[in-house]
Amino acid sequence: MDNTERLIQEKIKREIETQTRRHFIKDCVAGMGGIALSSLFFSCNSFFDNKKGGKLSLTERDLNPLATLAPPFPPKVKSVIYLHMAGAPSQLEMFDYKPELQKLHNQSCPESFLEGRKFAFIRGVPKLLGPQAKFNQVGEAGNWVSEYLPHFKKVADEVAFLKAVNTDQFNHGPAQLFMHTGSPRLGRPSIGSWVTYGLGSENQNLPGFVVLTSGGKNPSAGKSVWGSGFLPSVYQGVQCRSKGDPVLYIDDPKGMSRGLKKRTIDAINSINKEEFDNYSDPETLARINQYEMAYRMQIAVPEVMNINNEPDYIKEMYGVEKGKESFANNCLLARKLVEKGVRFVQLFDWGWDSHGTDHSTAVDLGLKNKCREIDRPISALILDLKQRGLLDDTLVVWGGEFGRTPMQENREGKEQGYKGRDHHVDAFTMWMAGGGVKKGASWGKTDEIGFSALEGQVSVHDVHATILHLLGFNHEQFTYDFQGRPFRLTDVHGHVIKEILA
Repeated sequence: MDNTERLIQEKIKREIETQTRRHFIKDCVAGMGGIALSSLFFSCNSFFDNKKGGKLSLTERDLNPLATLAPPFPPKVKSVIYLHMAGAPSQLEMFDYKPELQKLHNQSCPESFLEGRKFAFIRGVPKLLGPQAKFNQVGEAGNWVSEYLPHFKKVADEVAFLKAVNTDQFNHGPAQLFMHTGSPRLGRPSIGSWVTYGLGSENQNLPGFVVLTSGGKNPSAGKSVWGSGFLPSVYQGVQCRSKGDPVLYIDDPKGMSRGLKKRTIDAINSINKEEFDNYSDPETLARINQYEMAYRMQIAVPEVMNINNEPDYIKEMYGVEKGKESFANNCLLARKLVEKGVRFVQLFDWGWDSHGTDHSTAVDLGLKNKCREIDRPISALILDLKQRGLLDDTLVVWGGEFGRTPMQENREGKEQGYKGRDHHVDAFTMWMAGGGVKKGASWGKTDEIGFSALEGQVSVHDVHATILHLLGFNHEQFTYDFQGRPFRLTDVHGHVIKEILA
């Protein structure tokens, strides 16, 4: 039996199922009570228009969920590159210079800093740990940057620092979910999904939201950090690979021509369209669009994801590693993707959990190596966007899910063999660069040892509100109706961080 016959048999089987009494009683909506309720609410279907006598009311956006939309307010940028360092980098070895902490190195932490506090691993009274990197002021703005980031010092004046970001989650999974969905629990859409839902994509041959990972592992929270939650699934992030085929099964099987592939998809989608006519499930429209997008991606993706055709000086500037999955390769791919009209590019780099349990997690050894991996690529990304005129239209965001403690981790009350820091939620550093961001700005200040914010404290919701503002949205008005009420990325919180806006 060939594929066409199988599709016909499947269609016949589905039609027979919908006509049987057993299917009617068992599977229809949520039982007989659900049938009665659906007569009042039409199964909560947003396409059902009571004003038009119950007929379906489909817009162009319903038929093409990634159609380009204009934001409600004039935007400063039209795309985002979000660089997430999974595991939480130590701000005290990178951006938050604390000479007083150096003077207090190896002294017992004051009880006042520990009373009523919960830490992931610290127990008892730990020792204070001085900065393990040397700092100096750079650029015209004079911001402090450590010796771990020599290349970044050249672009520090393009960046606006947030020195007192706080969160309320000290475990990686919930903290990563919170940072990317606005909630520490599963089920909420990621910020990339919100953005593509609100703006669509400028390139109909590529996904609006692309994810690239490096470091050998996915984030602790898994793929939910780029999921679509309760938004239609067409808005979830599409994970691409920087090594091998960018997307699995991008090439057709041997013997299948491009024309045959198109006829196959047309046949599948004709069945899906009949399914939608019968049941009016919005996810069926998403499925139709995903099939068609996959077909178009087969032509567009191999070209845009090919870094071999870049000039040698560009590859050298980024530190590209040919044939490898690396953060450097992903930064170059991020530039190529926004250049082609992709709305939101999310980079996750795993390996920033600096507990000091071994060489790779020590703040004076492993962290230094991790900084070396990102230093040149991030600097090159900013310079490359700038020289192409793309930085004015692109927002680059950098950060982790929380920060690190000024105390040395004494896991379960025992001193570590290497220098490490525990998870810290009270204050950590993030930065933004690009259109609408004040160059060289620094907002927020922590105390003398970097434990708590003294001024300019901002929340994760504030960061989200600011990103949406730069894209042309009022975060309080940008909502999606779900389960009977409007939801938004910032929940019931958030303020735009005006101090870093140009």
